[in-house]
Amino acid sequence: MLTAIHHTSLTVSDLERSVQFYTDLGMQVLLRQTPGGTYLQKITGFPDAHIKQAHLAVNGTGHRLELFEYVSPAGQPVRSRNCDPGNTHLAFLVDDLDAMYAQLKERGVECVSPPVTIDAGANVGGKGLYLRDPDGFTIELFQPAT
Repeated sequence: MLTAIHHTSLTVSDLERSVQFYTDLGMQVLLRQTPGGTYLQKITGFPDAHIKQAHLAVNGTGHRLELFEYVSPAGQPVRSRNCDPGNTHLAFLVDDLDAMYAQLKERGVECVSPPVTIDAGANVGGKGLYLRDPDGFTIELFQPAT
């Protein structure tokens, strides 16, 4: 029986760059490690698996974002569109999307659009936008209606 969601994992090309990106968004680093042992090789199916890892979280929440940089085996970048089956995105709640958007633009973060007011469905009156992290993962920022 499932009891909770523990973490979401993203494989990144440069752990330090990704940690910087997500901490700039407001997440905190909970741990960094380069795990040894054989667990990783067995669970991933890669007998030569070696990673650098970080866990991050939004303060006060239990859900973790796990970032993996594979030292080996070498991976290949994956670029998919939001409409492609298998594509995912990670959504964060924000309290002032317009202000956050201005900060992101100042830092040169690639946003798909400026904040968009939701005009249909369960979240009418809220705002959202999509942006890309350094490896192209889609991140949604969502401000609920007040």
